[in-house]
Amino acid sequence: MKIALIGYGKMGHMIEQAALKRGHDVVCRIDVDCQEVFQSEAFRTADVAIEFTAPGAAYGNVLRCFEAGVKVVSGSTGWYAAHAEEMRRRCSEEGKTLLWASNFSIGVMVFGAVNRYLSRLMNGFPQYDVRVEEVHHVHKLDHPSGTAITLAEQIVGEVDRKHAWTPGCLTQADGTVVREHEPAADEVAIDSIRRGEVPGIHSITWNSTADQITITHDAHSREGFALGAVLAAEYTAGHSGLLNLNDVFNFD
Repeated sequence: MKIALIGYGKMGHMIEQAALKRGHDVVCRIDVDCQEVFQSEAFRTADVAIEFTAPGAAYGNVLRCFEAGVKVVSGSTGWYAAHAEEMRRRCSEEGKTLLWASNFSIGVMVFGAVNRYLSRLMNGFPQYDVRVEEVHHVHKLDHPSGTAITLAEQIVGEVDRKHAWTPGCLTQADGTVVREHEPAADEVAIDSIRRGEVPGIHSITWNSTADQITITHDAHSREGFALGAVLAAEYTAGHSGLLNLNDVFNFD
């Protein structure tokens, strides 16, 4: 499979290594200082582009892939929600192909399946309230993380007494705590912490006056994200339309 990498920072380098180990060919690498590669023949020959950049750049990058007729896997967070309807339309009416996910870790996919199952169980126990917490490195620009939002949306989808998610508290790198919103009874609060070089920790806590249940996914490195992105690209190369990781890893 021929892969184009869009975003060649730490994550891009890890994806490249994972792709090469699985026998794929990285035909081009596009970063902020070499945008002209989007116009190259090498880019147009790619079977799939894997895009990991900043929220402000991701949308334009995906459109460039569409224009070149290149299928795209995007792991950039902070952009998709505002353009979801457009992405659905372009994929269904214009024949474009996009797989977007907030987190490509296989472990996170398993964690999400556990979260959905636990949420279905807890739907019958209204004495428990639920809160999501995410911890990431200080370089992460957006909050809450896309993964935390996905987990909160899973809870909302399974628990009748919850109708939306909302940002809770943000703990900044210097230790300053900002209470962004006081959640209503029907909202799932997401607390965000920015600390050191943490790859990503996501915890979901169900708390009552009697006891507490907490499940946690703790990423040791970004290697799991890189492998998951390559597996998603392998799936995307053989499929079309608007895809997601449930198509790749069917845990339901």
